[in-house]
Amino acid sequence: MIAAASEQRRSPLPVNQPPVDDRNRVLRQIRFLIWTYLVLLIFEGSLRKWVAPQLSNPLLLIRDPVVIVIYLLALRARIFPSNAATIFLGIIAVISSLASLIVFLPYFSWGLMFELTMYGFRCNFLHLPLIFVMAKVFDENDVKNIGWFILLLMVPMSLIMVAQFKAAPDAFINRTVGLGEAQQLTAGSGKIRPAGTFSFISGPVYYITVAAAFFIYGTLTRTAYKTWMLLVSGLALLVGISVSGSRACVVSVILVVLSIFVILIIRPKAVNQFGRVLLISVVGLFLISRLPVFKEGVGILSDRFTESAEAADTTIVRGLVRRTVSGFTEGLRNLDKPPILGYGLGVGTAGGSRLLLGRAAFLLAEDEWSRVLLESGPIMGLAFLLWRVVLTLRIGYLSVRSLRGGAILPIVLFSCSFLPLLNGQLGQPTTLGFAVFLSGLCLAAIEGTKPSLPEVVSGQLEPAGRPVPRRSAFATRLHGPDVGADTTNGFVDR
Repeated sequence: MIAAASEQRRSPLPVNQPPVDDRNRVLRQIRFLIWTYLVLLIFEGSLRKWVAPQLSNPLLLIRDPVVIVIYLLALRARIFPSNAATIFLGIIAVISSLASLIVFLPYFSWGLMFELTMYGFRCNFLHLPLIFVMAKVFDENDVKNIGWFILLLMVPMSLIMVAQFKAAPDAFINRTVGLGEAQQLTAGSGKIRPAGTFSFISGPVYYITVAAAFFIYGTLTRTAYKTWMLLVSGLALLVGISVSGSRACVVSVILVVLSIFVILIIRPKAVNQFGRVLLISVVGLFLISRLPVFKEGVGILSDRFTESAEAADTTIVRGLVRRTVSGFTEGLRNLDKPPILGYGLGVGTAGGSRLLLGRAAFLLAEDEWSRVLLESGPIMGLAFLLWRVVLTLRIGYLSVRSLRGGAILPIVLFSCSFLPLLNGQLGQPTTLGFAVFLSGLCLAAIEGTKPSLPEVVSGQLEPAGRPVPRRSAFATRLHGPDVGADTTNGFVDR
């Protein structure tokens, strides 16, 4: 039996698999391109508003070629996902696109018709399979390395946000994308909501949220990141939140913080680490509270919460809950308004309005669920929304199951990824990028805790983490053969 197992491990890859060296090279290329996707996601706003504003519209699609090349390489390595989720997504995408062409046919030229449909296809469907590709090629260490990068970059990001907060609304550092004279959204008291390196405030909201997730993970896991990095990035986080002027930023970070209590309920052993989180947070808050910019930013945030509650004649908490719930219920209340085939893909996006009007506008609705239902109609719109709901619930279930097994990274990442996937405005490029990337990271963290994709070196499988030690001959005589132990050079199938 041992000889047969050894022979099986020495056997070449299955006929369907590409050559060993080519496969390994392709996997490295895919990982590099996923990192490229992240860097472009963070800095494409800088290119569009500071470096090349005249190319703002083309740069809007700068990540699309990266995604397409990733898919081509994944097909070459035979790891492109062909699960139920991608199959159903493909069916929804094809039917929705054909329906859009039928709807557009009487009104638009062939060129504009295909342009609108392809842009809508790009917003709703093109990037989503990347979630599953990331889970195929990334392991837990890859996810941790991305967390290290995000935490480290949080420091300069917060400094840029402070500079934008202190500068005049019409300063160069606060310009919006393109060559227009528009300004960033205001926060009150003559201050804008800093966009950091992104196009608008939505970028820093997602970035700060995922940074908070990795910060919490690092404080609960001693070996993940150095204490000095957690302290510095924690201080930067507090500064970024305080000057953001965004209620969404505060609420999103609170959701991430609540994941600590989920961890403590399901995995009580993490209680011993909770004091470390509390200590670093208290020290960081004490240091940051001495800065004038922190006090000013918190004051503006407090005023925004209070004014919003007074305008809606309700409490702050009820107002936030009502605002969140309305994003899901508004579209369902108007389900009878769109025609059966909808108004066509892309019409409700900012990019689609530029194609039709020459400027960005909300032609259908501001909230995501209403946009999807109005664009695709009640049947295919509901099918796409149901797909997003089921995928979100599935990732959440797997995250909780991983937590029960001792892995806390998936549940922390799920706390910052579920809302963008469930209700994020995919027509907005930054939101689309974060919805895909964060969900991919969460799924990769889940898959990284169990056997997954093998890489092959010289015809043998690469070690899956730490090799399983052999049992001694004495232990074998005492207990019999260990069926679960590895008896072939310390390698285990993944």
